[in-house]
Amino acid sequence: KGNGMIGNIYSMGLALQALEATRKFYAPQKWDCSQAFSVVYAHDYQQPMAIAQVLPALVGRSYLDAAGLDCAATKNVSPSRQLPLSPVLGTHGVPRAPIQVHYSITNTLQGKHFHYSTSVTVPSGSTLLQVMEVAAEENPQTFSFQTEQTSWGPYVTSIHGLAASTGDRTYWQFLSAGNALEEGVGLYKPHDGEHIQAVFSTY
Repeated sequence: KGNGMIGNIYSMGLALQALEATRKFYAPQKWDCSQAFSVVYAHDYQQPMAIAQVLPALVGRSYLDAAGLDCAATKNVSPSRQLPLSPVLGTHGVPRAPIQVHYSITNTLQGKHFHYSTSVTVPSGSTLLQVMEVAAEENPQTFSFQTEQTSWGPYVTSIHGLAASTGDRTYWQFLSAGNALEEGVGLYKPHDGEHIQAVFSTY
């Protein structure tokens, strides 16, 4: 993209691994390594799968290097050599200010077309999944949805009874201000007054 981003923030880990593993096959300066790594350093990864893909790249390795690891040489490493766990600062008991999120669902792709909108109030810091759950609780006939758990977190498979299909190459795309969200519903945290659109789309 010209700013160090390769695809999106969640494709960066595998992209960096691939570029590192194939370094000898392309000319130097073909891509800006430091710029790409600055993008990774600046992002607060929360998704375990994304972290697992980024970590090898950060130490100049790739998944391909796992085949050559000598586990016997490290099995007697002293516990004192292990990294200490940092204490997690919690916010338990701290009230969070309520925010209002506008949420709409749209299908103009197949079957009976529909467009429904609502506004829900949730505590600040709530995820999009929590926004959807509140909308479904308040109006289950319209905003009911289903998810399936994946290694990347919950994936929305159906909204308002309309299910995504690999056969039809359809899915529910989530947008804010017309731009696709780069985080899944289980991680993305809408801000006060934001309008999130769920649009039945094709790929």
